[in-house]
Amino acid sequence: MTHGMRTDTHPYLDERRDWRDTATRYALLPLRVFLGVTFIYAGLDKLTNSAFMHDSGSGSIGDLMRSVRNSSAIPALVDLALKNPVGFGYAIALGELAVGIGTLLGLLARLAALGGALISLSLWLTVSWASDPYYYGNDLAYLMAWLPLVLAGASVFSLDAALRARRGQRAGGYR
Repeated sequence: MTHGMRTDTHPYLDERRDWRDTATRYALLPLRVFLGVTFIYAGLDKLTNSAFMHDSGSGSIGDLMRSVRNSSAIPALVDLALKNPVGFGYAIALGELAVGIGTLLGLLARLAALGGALISLSLWLTVSWASDPYYYGNDLAYLMAWLPLVLAGASVFSLDAALRARRGQRAGGYR
């Protein structure tokens, strides 16, 4: 005589588990879309702002860096940016674009998220460090928002997932 557990007596348990698994699988998608779109917008905004990409003048990256130099957590980082403010501005803008596109498409998603976290960390330690209270500065919140994507990557609606599936199909065909 064999003894087993009956699984057909409570079918709603399996339905609930399926819903939870699906919700868990898609949980980071809204965050990924938000951060991707936001960073694309931020990069494009910097690149298309005629005042931003200048050494000095109202609204310029140079003036912004000089204004936060004495209140930043790492003044040496600001000094480094001030050696070539326009180059730094382009680096930040192009970095934001690359991070945003990678995150939105789910291409090298963990690497893109790490780039976003590093950009947010550097902006928190320089530009928004003096925010008082600290939670008024949005860069710390962005840094924390990037961390789940650094850990989990992009599991759905991503080029990474499509590439993984394709590699799995090819590996399965050679067996």
